[in-house]
Amino acid sequence: MSPFFLLSLLFGLAFGQSASLCAPSEYIIHVEKRECAYCLAINTTICAGFCMTRDSNGKKLLLRSALSQNVCTYKEILYQTALIPGCPLHTIPYYSYPVAVSCKCGKCNTDYSDCVHEKVRTNYCTKPQKLCNM
Repeated sequence: MSPFFLLSLLFGLAFGQSASLCAPSEYIIHVEKRECAYCLAINTTICAGFCMTRDSNGKKLLLRSALSQNVCTYKEILYQTALIPGCPLHTIPYYSYPVAVSCKCGKCNTDYSDCVHEKVRTNYCTKPQKLCNM
């Protein structure tokens, strides 16, 4: 193995996270309740982007600490609440949603993130839409 290749490999392992492109990104959530007349389109931010990961194919050659499967996840979150218009009096017309303030590359925490990206349904409205800019 050439010294240049070995040095490049060590540099990449040490400083790979700095090349990650994980940041808050604009996203629209569509929210509706069966009892309410409207669907609410909420502009918010989510964490999205690329995080450096290391291929586990070389796991026998590398230390366990050198292997990582990081995802773009929340560093700081705040919650906001929106009022869904057109709801009858007996219905709670509020919806709380997360807003990504800052993001990081790290292990996925199932307490507040969906770590398996399986699309259950599309993000759309079936009722007339109202836009909410928070």
